[in-house]
Amino acid sequence: MQINGLSKSELEALKEELKAKHEAFKSSGLKLDMSRGKPSPKQLDLSNDLLTDFGSYISQDGLDARNYGVLDGLNETKEYFGKALGLNPKNILIGGSASLNLEYDALIRLWVFGTQGETPWGKLDRVKFICQTPGYDRHFAMLEDLGIEQISVPLLDDGPDMDRIEEIAASDPSVKGIFCVPLYSNPSGVCYSDEKVRRLAKMKTAAKDFKIFWDNAYGIHHLYDEEENREKLADIFELCEEYGTEDRILYFFSTSKITYPGSGVSLLAASEASLSEIKAHMSKQTIGFDKINQLRTLHFFKTHGGIEEQMKRHAAILRPKFELVLNKLEEEFSDSGILTWQKPKGGYFISVDTMEGCAKRTVALCKEAGLVLTAAGATHPLGLDPKDTSLRIAPSYPDFEELEKAAEVFCICVKLAAVEKLLEN
Repeated sequence: MQINGLSKSELEALKEELKAKHEAFKSSGLKLDMSRGKPSPKQLDLSNDLLTDFGSYISQDGLDARNYGVLDGLNETKEYFGKALGLNPKNILIGGSASLNLEYDALIRLWVFGTQGETPWGKLDRVKFICQTPGYDRHFAMLEDLGIEQISVPLLDDGPDMDRIEEIAASDPSVKGIFCVPLYSNPSGVCYSDEKVRRLAKMKTAAKDFKIFWDNAYGIHHLYDEEENREKLADIFELCEEYGTEDRILYFFSTSKITYPGSGVSLLAASEASLSEIKAHMSKQTIGFDKINQLRTLHFFKTHGGIEEQMKRHAAILRPKFELVLNKLEEEFSDSGILTWQKPKGGYFISVDTMEGCAKRTVALCKEAGLVLTAAGATHPLGLDPKDTSLRIAPSYPDFEELEKAAEVFCICVKLAAVEKLLEN
Protein backbone atom coordinates (compact mmCIF):
# COMPACT_ATOMS: atom_id res chain seq x y z
CA MET A 1 0.00 0.00 0.00
CA GLN A 2 1.40 3.38 -1.06
CA ILE A 3 0.95 5.11 2.29
CA ASN A 4 2.41 8.45 1.26
CA GLY A 5 -0.21 8.67 -1.50
CA LEU A 6 -3.27 8.29 0.71
CA SER A 7 -5.87 11.02 1.18
CA LYS A 8 -6.26 12.80 4.51
CA SER A 9 -9.32 10.79 5.47
CA GLU A 10 -7.57 7.53 4.54
CA LEU A 11 -4.55 8.55 6.61
CA GLU A 12 -6.72 9.39 9.61
CA ALA A 13 -8.44 6.00 9.40
CA LEU A 14 -5.10 4.22 9.10
CA LYS A 15 -3.75 6.19 12.05
CA GLU A 16 -6.57 4.99 14.30
CA GLU A 17 -6.00 1.39 13.19
CA LEU A 18 -2.26 1.64 13.87
CA LYS A 19 -2.79 3.35 17.24
CA ALA A 20 -5.05 0.51 18.35
CA LYS A 21 -2.36 -2.06 17.46
CA HIS A 22 0.29 0.07 19.18
CA GLU A 23 -1.81 0.30 22.36
CA ALA A 24 -2.22 -3.46 22.35
CA PHE A 25 1.56 -3.87 22.28
CA LYS A 26 1.97 -1.29 25.06
CA SER A 27 -0.43 -3.15 27.34
CA SER A 28 1.13 -6.58 26.68
CA GLY A 29 4.30 -5.84 28.68
CA LEU A 30 6.81 -6.75 25.96
CA LYS A 31 10.53 -6.56 26.73
CA LEU A 32 12.33 -6.80 23.38
CA ASP A 33 15.75 -5.51 22.40
CA MET A 34 17.31 -4.93 18.96
CA SER A 35 19.65 -2.15 20.06
CA ARG A 36 23.13 -3.76 19.84
CA GLY A 37 24.77 -6.36 17.64
CA LYS A 38 25.27 -8.92 20.38
CA PRO A 39 25.70 -12.62 19.66
CA SER A 40 22.82 -14.70 20.98
CA PRO A 41 23.22 -17.33 23.71
CA LYS A 42 23.15 -20.02 21.01
CA GLN A 43 26.09 -18.35 19.30
CA LEU A 44 28.01 -18.07 22.55
CA ASP A 45 27.42 -21.78 23.15
CA LEU A 46 29.40 -22.52 19.98
CA SER A 47 32.59 -21.63 21.86
CA ASN A 48 31.97 -23.33 25.19
CA ASP A 49 34.89 -25.71 24.70
CA LEU A 50 37.16 -22.69 25.09
CA LEU A 51 36.34 -22.85 28.79
CA THR A 52 37.25 -26.49 29.33
CA ASP A 53 39.57 -27.76 26.57
CA PHE A 54 42.71 -25.65 26.73
CA GLY A 55 45.48 -27.63 25.08
CA SER A 56 49.13 -26.88 25.79
CA TYR A 57 50.42 -23.62 27.31
CA ILE A 58 53.75 -24.03 25.47
CA SER A 59 54.04 -22.16 22.16
CA GLN A 60 55.48 -23.66 18.99
CA ASP A 61 58.70 -21.78 19.80
CA GLY A 62 58.86 -23.42 23.23
CA LEU A 63 57.69 -20.33 25.12
CA ASP A 64 55.75 -20.79 28.34
CA ALA A 65 52.60 -18.70 27.78
CA ARG A 66 52.01 -18.46 31.51
CA ASN A 67 54.97 -16.14 31.96
CA TYR A 68 56.00 -12.61 30.92
CA GLY A 69 57.21 -11.65 27.47
CA VAL A 70 56.40 -11.29 23.75
CA LEU A 71 55.02 -7.78 23.31
CA ASP A 72 53.58 -8.26 19.83
CA GLY A 73 52.05 -11.74 20.19
CA LEU A 74 52.98 -15.34 19.57
CA ASN A 75 54.26 -16.21 16.11
CA GLU A 76 51.65 -18.93 15.59
CA THR A 77 48.87 -16.47 16.42
CA LYS A 78 50.16 -14.00 13.85
CA GLU A 79 50.57 -16.74 11.28
CA TYR A 80 47.06 -18.12 11.84
CA PHE A 81 45.27 -14.79 11.53
CA GLY A 82 47.56 -13.68 8.73
CA LYS A 83 46.39 -16.68 6.70
CA ALA A 84 42.74 -16.21 7.67
CA LEU A 85 42.71 -12.51 6.70
CA GLY A 86 45.26 -12.42 3.89
CA LEU A 87 47.79 -10.40 5.93
CA ASN A 88 51.56 -10.71 6.19
CA PRO A 89 52.28 -12.04 9.71
CA LYS A 90 55.25 -9.65 9.89
CA ASN A 91 52.77 -6.76 9.75
CA ILE A 92 50.65 -8.04 12.67
CA LEU A 93 50.64 -7.15 16.35
CA ILE A 94 48.36 -9.27 18.55
CA GLY A 95 46.51 -7.29 21.19
CA GLY A 96 44.13 -8.03 24.02
CA SER A 97 40.46 -8.84 23.98
CA ALA A 98 39.05 -5.89 21.99
CA SER A 99 39.97 -4.12 18.76
CA LEU A 100 38.22 -0.97 19.99
CA ASN A 101 40.88 -0.80 22.71
CA LEU A 102 43.61 -0.94 20.05
CA GLU A 103 41.84 1.75 18.01
CA TYR A 104 41.49 4.11 20.95
CA ASP A 105 45.13 3.52 21.95
CA ALA A 106 46.20 4.30 18.39
CA LEU A 107 44.33 7.62 18.51
CA ILE A 108 45.90 8.47 21.87
CA ARG A 109 49.43 7.72 20.62
CA LEU A 110 48.90 9.99 17.63
CA TRP A 111 47.40 12.62 19.93
CA VAL A 112 50.29 12.54 22.42
CA PHE A 113 53.33 11.53 20.38
CA GLY A 114 52.46 12.10 16.72
CA THR A 115 53.91 9.96 13.93
CA GLN A 116 56.48 10.14 11.14
CA GLY A 117 58.13 13.17 12.76
CA GLU A 118 54.96 15.26 12.49
CA THR A 119 53.53 17.41 15.29
CA PRO A 120 51.45 15.44 17.82
CA TRP A 121 47.80 15.97 17.04
CA GLY A 122 47.07 17.18 20.56
CA LYS A 123 49.36 20.18 20.03
CA LEU A 124 47.53 21.37 16.92
CA ASP A 125 44.83 24.03 16.94
CA ARG A 126 42.39 21.81 15.04
CA VAL A 127 42.20 18.14 14.14
CA LYS A 128 39.51 16.75 11.84
CA PHE A 129 38.41 13.26 10.80
CA ILE A 130 36.28 12.13 7.89
CA CYS A 131 33.29 10.12 9.11
CA GLN A 132 31.16 8.06 6.78
CA THR A 133 27.44 8.13 7.46
CA PRO A 134 25.65 6.03 8.31
CA GLY A 135 28.51 4.79 10.47
CA TYR A 136 29.59 3.22 13.74
CA ASP A 137 28.65 5.16 16.86
CA ARG A 138 31.69 4.02 18.87
CA HIS A 139 34.06 5.46 16.28
CA PHE A 140 32.27 8.78 16.54
CA ALA A 141 32.43 8.59 20.34
CA MET A 142 36.22 8.13 20.34
CA LEU A 143 36.69 11.21 18.19
CA GLU A 144 34.26 13.24 20.27
CA ASP A 145 36.14 12.22 23.43
CA LEU A 146 39.29 13.89 22.09
CA GLY A 147 37.50 16.92 20.65
CA ILE A 148 38.31 15.91 17.07
CA GLU A 149 36.04 17.62 14.56
CA GLN A 150 33.98 15.15 12.52
CA ILE A 151 33.19 15.72 8.85
CA SER A 152 30.28 13.65 7.56
CA VAL A 153 30.58 12.08 4.12
CA PRO A 154 27.88 9.80 2.68
CA LEU A 155 28.46 6.04 2.50
CA LEU A 156 27.08 4.91 -0.86
CA ASP A 157 26.09 1.45 -2.06
CA ASP A 158 29.67 0.64 -3.13
CA GLY A 159 31.58 2.46 -0.42
CA PRO A 160 32.24 6.04 0.61
CA ASP A 161 31.74 9.10 -1.59
CA MET A 162 35.34 9.24 -2.80
CA ASP A 163 34.93 12.43 -4.81
CA ARG A 164 34.09 14.26 -1.59
CA ILE A 165 36.74 12.45 0.48
CA GLU A 166 39.50 13.17 -2.03
CA GLU A 167 38.52 16.84 -2.10
CA ILE A 168 38.52 17.15 1.70
CA ALA A 169 41.74 15.19 2.31
CA ALA A 170 43.73 17.00 -0.38
CA SER A 171 42.69 20.52 0.60
CA ASP A 172 43.02 20.65 4.40
CA PRO A 173 46.14 19.60 6.39
CA SER A 174 44.10 19.50 9.62
CA VAL A 175 42.19 16.50 8.23
CA LYS A 176 44.18 13.68 9.77
CA GLY A 177 42.24 10.53 9.06
CA ILE A 178 39.18 8.47 8.34
CA PHE A 179 37.44 5.54 10.04
CA CYS A 180 36.41 2.73 7.67
CA VAL A 181 34.41 -0.45 8.22
CA PRO A 182 35.04 -1.73 4.71
CA LEU A 183 33.26 -5.09 4.62
CA TYR A 184 29.63 -5.46 5.76
CA SER A 185 29.88 -1.92 7.07
CA ASN A 186 28.22 -1.06 10.38
CA PRO A 187 25.29 -0.51 9.98
CA SER A 188 24.57 -0.62 6.24
CA GLY A 189 26.24 -3.92 5.33
CA VAL A 190 27.96 -2.25 2.37
CA CYS A 191 31.21 -3.64 0.93
CA TYR A 192 33.73 -1.20 -0.53
CA SER A 193 34.27 -1.77 -4.25
CA ASP A 194 37.79 -2.44 -5.56
CA GLU A 195 37.80 1.02 -7.10
CA LYS A 196 36.94 2.72 -3.79
CA VAL A 197 39.69 0.83 -1.94
CA ARG A 198 42.20 1.77 -4.64
CA ARG A 199 41.23 5.43 -4.47
CA LEU A 200 41.68 5.43 -0.68
CA ALA A 201 45.15 3.95 -1.15
CA LYS A 202 46.33 6.40 -3.80
CA MET A 203 44.55 9.65 -2.88
CA LYS A 204 46.53 12.81 -2.19
CA THR A 205 46.36 14.09 1.36
CA ALA A 206 47.40 17.53 2.60
CA ALA A 207 48.39 15.95 5.93
CA LYS A 208 51.58 13.90 5.69
CA ASP A 209 50.45 11.87 8.71
CA PHE A 210 46.97 11.04 7.40
CA LYS A 211 45.74 7.69 8.77
CA ILE A 212 43.11 5.24 7.57
CA PHE A 213 41.66 3.33 10.52
CA TRP A 214 40.68 0.16 8.64
CA ASP A 215 38.31 -1.52 11.10
CA ASN A 216 37.67 -4.83 9.35
CA ALA A 217 35.46 -6.06 12.18
CA TYR A 218 33.23 -8.16 9.90
CA GLY A 219 35.93 -9.34 7.48
CA ILE A 220 34.85 -12.99 7.70
CA HIS A 221 31.26 -12.57 8.96
CA HIS A 222 29.44 -13.91 5.90
CA LEU A 223 25.79 -14.93 6.15
CA TYR A 224 26.01 -17.30 3.19
CA ASP A 225 28.40 -20.15 2.33
CA GLU A 226 28.25 -19.80 -1.44
CA GLU A 227 31.01 -17.64 -2.94
CA GLU A 228 28.54 -15.81 -5.20
CA ASN A 229 26.61 -14.69 -2.12
CA ARG A 230 29.68 -13.35 -0.34
CA GLU A 231 31.25 -9.95 -0.70
CA LYS A 232 35.00 -9.79 -1.37
CA LEU A 233 37.22 -6.95 -0.24
CA ALA A 234 40.30 -5.70 -2.09
CA ASP A 235 43.66 -5.93 -0.30
CA ILE A 236 44.30 -2.45 1.12
CA PHE A 237 47.93 -3.22 2.03
CA GLU A 238 48.75 -4.46 -1.46
CA LEU A 239 47.28 -1.32 -3.01
CA CYS A 240 48.99 1.02 -0.54
CA GLU A 241 52.34 -0.63 -1.25
CA GLU A 242 51.70 -0.06 -4.96
CA TYR A 243 51.29 3.68 -4.33
CA GLY A 244 53.88 4.04 -1.56
CA THR A 245 51.27 4.87 1.09
CA GLU A 246 51.62 1.79 3.31
CA ASP A 247 52.30 3.95 6.41
CA ARG A 248 48.76 5.28 5.99
CA ILE A 249 47.03 2.07 7.10
CA LEU A 250 46.13 0.92 10.60
CA TYR A 251 44.17 -2.34 10.23
CA PHE A 252 42.07 -3.73 13.11
CA PHE A 253 40.31 -7.04 13.70
CA SER A 254 39.14 -9.19 16.61
CA THR A 255 37.41 -12.47 17.43
CA SER A 256 34.84 -10.72 19.61
CA LYS A 257 31.85 -12.00 17.61
CA ILE A 258 33.64 -15.21 16.62
CA THR A 259 34.25 -16.65 20.08
CA TYR A 260 33.37 -14.48 23.10
CA PRO A 261 32.86 -10.70 23.06
CA GLY A 262 35.28 -9.09 25.49
CA SER A 263 37.26 -12.32 25.87
CA GLY A 264 38.68 -12.83 22.40
CA VAL A 265 41.87 -11.94 20.58
CA SER A 266 42.43 -8.68 18.70
CA LEU A 267 45.07 -7.58 16.23
CA LEU A 268 46.54 -4.48 14.66
CA ALA A 269 48.29 -4.69 11.29
CA ALA A 270 50.46 -1.90 9.93
CA SER A 271 53.61 -1.15 7.96
CA GLU A 272 57.01 -2.00 9.39
CA ALA A 273 57.69 1.68 10.13
CA SER A 274 54.33 2.15 11.84
CA LEU A 275 54.71 -1.00 13.92
CA SER A 276 58.15 0.12 15.05
CA GLU A 277 56.67 3.37 16.39
CA ILE A 278 53.69 1.63 17.96
CA LYS A 279 55.79 -0.99 19.76
CA ALA A 280 58.19 1.65 21.07
CA HIS A 281 55.33 3.30 22.96
CA MET A 282 53.39 0.12 23.72
CA SER A 283 56.43 -1.40 25.43
CA LYS A 284 56.01 1.27 28.12
CA GLN A 285 52.32 0.43 28.45
CA THR A 286 52.50 -3.37 28.74
CA ILE A 287 54.95 -6.27 28.83
CA GLY A 288 52.62 -8.21 26.57
CA PHE A 289 49.02 -9.28 26.07
CA ASP A 290 47.30 -12.51 27.12
CA LYS A 291 49.31 -15.31 25.48
CA ILE A 292 47.28 -18.02 27.25
CA ASN A 293 44.16 -16.75 25.50
CA GLN A 294 46.02 -16.68 22.19
CA LEU A 295 46.95 -20.36 22.52
CA ARG A 296 43.52 -21.32 23.81
CA THR A 297 41.87 -19.61 20.84
CA LEU A 298 44.19 -21.28 18.32
CA HIS A 299 43.64 -24.68 19.90
CA PHE A 300 39.87 -24.19 19.75
CA PHE A 301 39.89 -23.31 16.05
CA LYS A 302 42.21 -26.19 15.15
CA THR A 303 40.06 -28.73 17.00
CA HIS A 304 36.74 -27.37 15.67
CA GLY A 305 37.40 -27.21 11.94
CA GLY A 306 39.07 -23.82 11.80
CA ILE A 307 37.81 -20.26 11.88
CA GLU A 308 35.95 -20.71 8.58
CA GLU A 309 33.86 -23.56 10.00
CA GLN A 310 33.17 -21.54 13.15
CA MET A 311 31.81 -18.70 10.99
CA LYS A 312 29.56 -21.13 9.10
CA ARG A 313 28.09 -22.24 12.43
CA HIS A 314 27.41 -18.60 13.33
CA ALA A 315 25.86 -17.98 9.92
CA ALA A 316 23.49 -20.92 10.34
CA ILE A 317 22.08 -19.19 13.42
CA LEU A 318 22.14 -15.62 12.08
CA ARG A 319 20.93 -16.12 8.51
CA PRO A 320 17.31 -17.10 9.36
CA LYS A 321 17.06 -14.09 11.66
CA PHE A 322 18.22 -11.66 9.00
CA GLU A 323 15.91 -13.26 6.45
CA LEU A 324 12.97 -13.03 8.85
CA VAL A 325 13.44 -9.28 9.29
CA LEU A 326 14.19 -8.60 5.62
CA ASN A 327 11.17 -10.62 4.48
CA LYS A 328 8.98 -8.73 6.96
CA LEU A 329 10.23 -5.38 5.65
CA GLU A 330 9.57 -6.50 2.08
CA GLU A 331 6.08 -7.68 2.99
CA GLU A 332 5.13 -4.48 4.85
CA PHE A 333 6.97 -1.75 2.95
CA SER A 334 7.82 -2.87 -0.59
CA ASP A 335 5.45 -0.33 -2.15
CA SER A 336 4.70 1.90 0.85
CA GLY A 337 6.96 4.83 -0.03
CA ILE A 338 7.88 5.36 3.64
CA LEU A 339 10.86 3.05 4.27
CA THR A 340 13.98 1.92 2.43
CA TRP A 341 16.61 -0.58 3.61
CA GLN A 342 19.80 -2.42 2.74
CA LYS A 343 19.98 -6.19 2.22
CA PRO A 344 23.34 -7.19 3.72
CA LYS A 345 25.15 -10.44 2.92
CA GLY A 346 27.02 -10.38 6.21
CA GLY A 347 27.77 -8.48 9.38
CA TYR A 348 25.39 -7.82 12.25
CA PHE A 349 23.03 -5.04 11.20
CA ILE A 350 20.30 -3.95 8.84
CA SER A 351 20.27 -0.24 7.98
CA VAL A 352 16.89 1.39 7.29
CA ASP A 353 15.80 4.89 6.36
CA THR A 354 12.40 6.14 7.44
CA MET A 355 10.54 9.04 5.92
CA GLU A 356 12.34 12.29 6.66
CA GLY A 357 11.69 13.45 10.22
CA CYS A 358 10.43 10.06 11.45
CA ALA A 359 13.39 8.17 12.91
CA LYS A 360 13.25 9.62 16.44
CA ARG A 361 9.50 9.23 16.60
CA THR A 362 9.79 5.61 15.45
CA VAL A 363 12.31 4.83 18.20
CA ALA A 364 10.08 6.52 20.81
CA LEU A 365 7.00 4.58 19.67
CA CYS A 366 8.96 1.32 19.77
CA LYS A 367 10.13 2.05 23.30
CA GLU A 368 6.54 2.70 24.41
CA ALA A 369 5.58 -0.67 22.92
CA GLY A 370 8.41 -2.53 24.69
CA LEU A 371 11.03 -2.67 21.92
CA VAL A 372 14.44 -1.03 22.46
CA LEU A 373 16.28 0.17 19.34
CA THR A 374 19.59 1.96 18.94
CA ALA A 375 18.97 5.68 19.43
CA ALA A 376 18.03 7.63 16.34
CA GLY A 377 21.04 9.66 15.23
CA ALA A 378 23.56 7.11 16.54
CA THR A 379 24.63 6.42 12.96
CA HIS A 380 25.86 10.03 12.61
CA PRO A 381 28.60 12.06 14.36
CA LEU A 382 27.48 13.65 17.63
CA GLY A 383 24.19 11.78 17.25
CA LEU A 384 22.95 14.41 14.78
CA ASP A 385 21.15 13.00 11.75
CA PRO A 386 20.13 16.13 9.82
CA LYS A 387 17.22 14.41 8.07
CA ASP A 388 16.17 12.25 11.05
CA THR A 389 15.84 9.15 8.87
CA SER A 390 18.61 6.65 9.70
CA LEU A 391 18.01 3.66 11.99
CA ARG A 392 20.01 0.52 12.76
CA ILE A 393 18.35 -2.84 13.40
CA ALA A 394 20.28 -5.60 15.19
CA PRO A 395 18.53 -8.97 14.69
CA SER A 396 21.20 -11.18 16.28
CA TYR A 397 20.36 -11.38 19.99
CA PRO A 398 16.59 -12.12 20.30
CA ASP A 399 15.44 -15.70 19.87
CA PHE A 400 13.30 -16.43 16.82
CA GLU A 401 9.95 -15.98 18.53
CA GLU A 402 11.02 -12.69 20.11
CA LEU A 403 12.41 -11.49 16.79
CA GLU A 404 9.11 -12.16 15.01
CA LYS A 405 7.33 -10.03 17.59
CA ALA A 406 10.01 -7.32 17.48
CA ALA A 407 9.75 -7.09 13.68
CA GLU A 408 5.98 -6.75 13.96
CA VAL A 409 6.27 -3.98 16.54
CA PHE A 410 8.88 -2.16 14.46
CA CYS A 411 6.72 -2.18 11.34
CA ILE A 412 3.68 -0.83 13.18
CA CYS A 413 5.75 1.98 14.71
CA VAL A 414 7.37 2.95 11.40
CA LYS A 415 3.94 3.21 9.80
CA LEU A 416 2.42 5.16 12.71
CA ALA A 417 5.30 7.66 12.75
CA ALA A 418 4.99 8.14 9.00
CA VAL A 419 1.21 8.61 9.08
CA GLU A 420 1.55 11.17 11.89
CA LYS A 421 4.13 13.07 9.84
CA LEU A 422 2.02 13.00 6.69
CA LEU A 423 -1.02 14.31 8.57
CA GLU A 424 1.12 16.97 10.23
CA ASN A 425 2.26 18.15 6.78
